[in-house]
Amino acid sequence: MRLIIAFFFPWLTFFLIGRPISGLVCLLLQCTILGWLPATIWAVYALSQYKTDRKIYRALRA
Repeated sequence: MRLIIAFFFPWLTFFLIGRPISGLVCLLLQCTILGWLPATIWAVYALSQYKTDRKIYRALRA
């Protein structure tokens, strides 16, 4: 579900993973037509890093 949000609303992805300042920067980037593609790529990359960090945290906690 977050991946779909990352494609259509890249800035919202950052708010969902707890990075509000990056979300604001992404929203400013997304306001331009040329910035839409980099904002989407950045959101998908940040989401993959978030998932990796969660997996590492769970592995170390257990």
